[in-house]
Amino acid sequence: MRTMPFILTIAFIVFSNIPANALEEYAQQTGKECGFCHLSRAGGGELTAAGKRFELHHSLADVTPKTAEAAPERTSSGALSRVLRLVSGYIHLVVAIFWFGTILYVHLVLKPAYASQGLPRGEVRVGLASMAAMALTGGILTHYRITSSELLLHTRFGILLLIKISLFAIMVVSALVAVFVIGPRLRARREEAASPAPAGTSFTPEELAFFDGTQGRPAYFAHNGTVYDASASALWKGGTHAGRHPAGQDLTPFLGQAPHGEDRLLTLPRVGSIAQTPAAPARPFHVRAFFFMAYMNLAMVFSITLIVALWRWW
Repeated sequence: MRTMPFILTIAFIVFSNIPANALEEYAQQTGKECGFCHLSRAGGGELTAAGKRFELHHSLADVTPKTAEAAPERTSSGALSRVLRLVSGYIHLVVAIFWFGTILYVHLVLKPAYASQGLPRGEVRVGLASMAAMALTGGILTHYRITSSELLLHTRFGILLLIKISLFAIMVVSALVAVFVIGPRLRARREEAASPAPAGTSFTPEELAFFDGTQGRPAYFAHNGTVYDASASALWKGGTHAGRHPAGQDLTPFLGQAPHGEDRLLTLPRVGSIAQTPAAPARPFHVRAFFFMAYMNLAMVFSITLIVALWRWW
């Protein structure tokens, strides 16, 4: 009975190993499966003796003495290519993790509305540099892995790569539109909110959110339908009160948790009221376009990640 778990484990290992398809350009060239050149049947990793011979000579034929004499020069060139591919692949992977991680962080933690009032300049510079690095290293890696249009258009690896490049191109185009077309309009909208509103203004929740006390904007908040200006208060430095309550919001539910009463609010200037009809006005076209591209890029991240998974595990 003790041998039963061992037998079941061996059976699972044997029957769960399915044949690997030769998907790379070298597999197509040789007509062999990935396991012919790699110790792993799935491909990648340490090479077999045949794989090392093919890596050196790009041929599975026996090495003749004449070929052996030319081997040192080829080895030097091959080593340089391997270093270039390794460095390019490493940079490509690190930048992809950083770029995709930033997109996921903005969507899952900060929410796209974080940038809807204007794209931060520092993040714009990082984004443009990341796209340039991804394009450069991706071009180098594609040069080494795709040697003909036939490999790109008629192999599964090439077709998936073409889809991946297309998705990346769409992300780049949308990012450039967001930076150079939509970004200036978002900044202009934000600058309009930097000036104090005239007394008696009626604010929608969306309009009130602009007056958040940051980047030179006034710090407004609402309580029981009245909008107060806390810009001059030392307790609202940076647009936040007590490190918990940000300006630009209706803070009515939180007064009961405060150590003071409503009398403190009455000492602040009143600048208007909350609009009685809370129906949000239609967003301008450039704002709607920004949100569309933001969520589109999120979908692109998951699509490109799926392609990488298909390359490796399917």
